Amino acid sequence: MTQHSISRIAVIILGIIMILFGIYHFMKPDNLVVFVPNFLPGKKLLVYLVGLAFVGAGLAFIAHKYVKIAGYMLAVLLITFVLLIHLPNYLDAGDADMKSVAFVNILKDTALAAFAMYIGSEARNLD
Repeated sequence: MTQHSISRIAVIILGIIMILFGIYHFMKPDNLVVFVPNFLPGKKLLVYLVGLAFVGAGLAFIAHKYVKIAGYMLAVLLITFVLLIHLPNYLDAGDADMKSVAFVNILKDTALAAFAMYIGSEARNLD
């Protein structure tokens, strides 16, 4: 298996995961609304919009269309989560369990953002 094939498989796996996570946003929005800080308006609408963005990015990765813009936009979205949702949740956590969840989400979304940036930067090389 070539390095190109392995890279393509990795991008497709991320695409599938993003689609599934996006679908989860539509199926179980109330499970996710609790993580949105109170200072952000329209919590449920934000959950649905994020779900749509995840599905869109996932489809772009799988279809191999608009990969560069999808990768960069997904990275911006995930970094925004880190700064506006996970970091405030971490700093304001009332108990150790919530602090742990927020910390894991900071690490997870930062790692996914890095992968998304890499995908965006390598979009031409994945052809």
